[in-house]
Amino acid sequence: MTSSTRHTVLLIAPVLDSLLEKLSNSFEVFRLYEQAEPLAWLNQHGSTVRAVVTRGDVGVSNAVLEHLPDVGLIAIFGVGTDGVDLNYTRQHNIAVTITSGVLTNDVADMALGLILSGARNLVAGDKFVRQGQWITQAPPLGTQVSNKRIGIVGMGNIGRAIAKRAAAFDMAVSYFSRSAKPALPYVCRDNLISLAQESDFLVVAASGGEETRGLIDDSVMAAMPKHAWLINIARGSLVDEKALITALQNRSIAGAALDVFEDEPQVPAELIALENVVLQPHVGSATHETRQKMRDVVYANVDAFFKQQTLPNAI
Repeated sequence: MTSSTRHTVLLIAPVLDSLLEKLSNSFEVFRLYEQAEPLAWLNQHGSTVRAVVTRGDVGVSNAVLEHLPDVGLIAIFGVGTDGVDLNYTRQHNIAVTITSGVLTNDVADMALGLILSGARNLVAGDKFVRQGQWITQAPPLGTQVSNKRIGIVGMGNIGRAIAKRAAAFDMAVSYFSRSAKPALPYVCRDNLISLAQESDFLVVAASGGEETRGLIDDSVMAAMPKHAWLINIARGSLVDEKALITALQNRSIAGAALDVFEDEPQVPAELIALENVVLQPHVGSATHETRQKMRDVVYANVDAFFKQQTLPNAI
């Protein structure tokens, strides 16, 4: 197949170099993010695009899709679909795939890592040693993690993986989800407030989107014990960031450990200034092993689409 007859893929945002190379070896790949005038490019070339590849944290807007009359696939590098209008895709018969079953363990590992980093002062302890403070003073005490109560918001694949790890720390696990999971050996709370009240560590692992925007608001934080920590490895949109900053500044909760934010990569200066916060640059799935698996899943879905085969990871 010559380059003039190769299927066309539109890349919305940068991805792994190895994924770009793999796609480019098989398809004609255009990078919308490199176009000085994206709208002009879409008007000229949009009709040639059959598949879109994007990241979960970026998605693709309806405004772009409206310029792609023959698009039949959106392949997402990630598991988040909040950046894609699924009602629109259903109405226009556009398949959507995610890298399901690949990043669960890494994100769950990150959740436990954030819990430990916050409660045991791991980041502050590193700074304490590097700055020579250990020579003149004793380090501050941390908070025990084992045998504490963990509340998980969302009991999907990632929530379950977090619960499994927490159980290994002899933590009492409870959760709040859209539906109860009777087969699981954890306590299901009737509402988010009661979960917050009974949690030493409240971990956000629910899906993003308009339905869950601002789910963790000032009322939830007010219900949390003063010694409690808020952990977010889901989407920044689930937490009311202004309310969180106020709660942290007032010490109405002990601290927060965050891998995601409302307006990435912009992080509020108020959060950066606080010492009772652990900050990470949205790297829950950022390991060599998982990112390569995600690459392979994205490619497999695009390849299957053009071969008119069953999509391995369609939602």
